[in-house]
Amino acid sequence: MSRLWRGLKTVVRTPTASPANSHHYHTIQAIPRECTGSRISSRDRAQGRIPAVVFSQGLLQKNPTKRSPSRKQLLTTERKQIQTILKSVELPFFCSTMFQLQIRAGSGSSVLLESGKILPIKIHRDEDSGKILNLVFVWADEGTELKVDVPVVFKGEEDCPGIKKGGYFNRIRTSLKLLGPAEHIPQKIEVDVSKLDIDDRVFMHDVEVHPTLKLLSKNESMPICKIVPTYFENLEPMKV
Repeated sequence: MSRLWRGLKTVVRTPTASPANSHHYHTIQAIPRECTGSRISSRDRAQGRIPAVVFSQGLLQKNPTKRSPSRKQLLTTERKQIQTILKSVELPFFCSTMFQLQIRAGSGSSVLLESGKILPIKIHRDEDSGKILNLVFVWADEGTELKVDVPVVFKGEEDCPGIKKGGYFNRIRTSLKLLGPAEHIPQKIEVDVSKLDIDDRVFMHDVEVHPTLKLLSKNESMPICKIVPTYFENLEPMKV
């Protein structure tokens, strides 16, 4: 019979927005893109720029009556800057990290057309080369309600009693979907498994989030991870 891990409230946590998402690794610089099309996008990429778009996440609502004003902007960003950001933030945290965006009148211009906080939601890559083709952002200003897949990070595997006894660590969920104000969305959810024994598991409802956030799950009794026993005595001998 599986055991519920006691004291999970102390080991499952979402880092507060201050250390995780309020500080910006970089301010993304962008310029407007007035025209679209494959030829223009190819030209932009040849010039070291990445086509991008930013809009309000409400634009993705299936119900037209619930869609908020889009604030849609077609942009291009500098490839070198985006590559630097990806190296410092690392995937999969890039799409759960808020950034400051500054839209300038042109490359090298001091004229600021618009600025605000944004959240990356999609990176389109070339299937063969892996090069970034396009970026998709949503506005993430304070008070903006966002739906975000937040990565789950497991810590303490090296000290886990269940693993030391030969158990298998089964990562069931690698991310959890949260809904709430942009300023409270964490960059990651940390789960300390250093005290889990054989058959212990961590459930979705054990995750504590900011009061303004909602965990979007049809069944919060589903486990995030568990330590599975490994039995060898019942295995049939191999036939030679």
